[in-house]
Amino acid sequence: MKKLFLPLIILFTLFFTACSDKVMGYSVVLWTIPDQQIKSGDTVPVYIKSNISHVYVIGNKNGEKLEVALWQLTEPVRKSKVKAVAAKYAENAATYASVKLDGLPCRAEPVNTAKQVYRLRKGEVIKILYKGNGQAPMAGKTALEGDWYRILTGDGTMGWCFSYNLNLYETDATGQRVGGGEIVEAQEEDAHWDTIVANTWYPDYFRTMIDSHNIDLGLIHPLYKFTIDLEGKKVSLNTNEIHESWDYDGFTKTDDNEYSLNGISMKIIYRRANYIVLRYTDASGKPQDLNFVTLSESVADIVNAEKERRSQAYMQIWSHGPIFSSSSYGKISFNEDGTFRWNGFKLLVPSVIDAGTKSTGSALVKYSLSKDLAASYDGVLTMKFDGMSREVNFLYKLENGALRLEDTTGATLSGSQLKSRGVSPVIVYMKK
Repeated sequence: MKKLFLPLIILFTLFFTACSDKVMGYSVVLWTIPDQQIKSGDTVPVYIKSNISHVYVIGNKNGEKLEVALWQLTEPVRKSKVKAVAAKYAENAATYASVKLDGLPCRAEPVNTAKQVYRLRKGEVIKILYKGNGQAPMAGKTALEGDWYRILTGDGTMGWCFSYNLNLYETDATGQRVGGGEIVEAQEEDAHWDTIVANTWYPDYFRTMIDSHNIDLGLIHPLYKFTIDLEGKKVSLNTNEIHESWDYDGFTKTDDNEYSLNGISMKIIYRRANYIVLRYTDASGKPQDLNFVTLSESVADIVNAEKERRSQAYMQIWSHGPIFSSSSYGKISFNEDGTFRWNGFKLLVPSVIDAGTKSTGSALVKYSLSKDLAASYDGVLTMKFDGMSREVNFLYKLENGALRLEDTTGATLSGSQLKSRGVSPVIVYMKK
């Protein structure tokens, strides 16, 4: 009984208040209300704002009261101020637009790099509110023709859209296009294509690296990705070996899950929602299939976390010493900036360290350990000696007042992860 009683009170209160003639303010109509002959740009009195029902109660020309969705009106203001509000929308009061491009971004600011707040459908009708100032999107080196407009969608979303891919038109009091007829026929939706253009695609080995905690900073980067810019009609492909971008003119669907980009030697094969294959032909005419995936993680955050891991691991070695010595293998002095000096390593020449190598160099912890090795070692110390072309790697373990190093000659290295120990490693034990 209580559940029924409360809604009745709310409805009764709303009805009673709606009958009041007290005006709370005046609003400008943003979206035409055809059945009441109320045009966008008209000024109307507002009697009630209901945040529960998400409506305003306004008055029409006949003095009748009606409910209108909140998004269809501007915020109510005093009568003395409503003229200034109406003037802001007057130039485009009767202007609507039909969207020419499926997936067209609606942005938070009038700039092509701003956050997307909505993706428009081909044929969707939107309201043009007013013109804004912003830099035109680029197609190659040429700026696209058009203007940035503040727009309103049919579900109340506001944002900024560039007019290059919009058909602007005027309407009458009923909301119909002046001159009649539809500008664009709605295209049958293609969910797979929509998924392709809506996402940023990264090389599939990113996923493997992330899942295995085997991050190779030489192969992973936030800019290594494949994207399609619908608004700018630009395709970009960046990997550690390829850095290309092209202008394109739409696509042709060649199979249920295959799309050829017009004017480009490229085909996109949709496998599933988070996986595509890019069939790319390079300048030499050599075709290759590149696999791409979507990621929920931020690549920039992953890269920064790996850099931080490496830095902290080295600083643990430095703070544990920074000087370690052995009667057999000399003395190592680690510096905070990643450099070192190792005197007296002659017993490691030439099996581990090349002859003629200088005693100075730089050190870092760039490789990760397999799960099995991580149980016995703290990490892999990579030492680059001045005068020696190759790097020298040691498994290391920080012990109470000591540093234990194990040569990795013959060990198994996969990407940036050490998988197994060497067959007959040299073990160096040095005390503080």
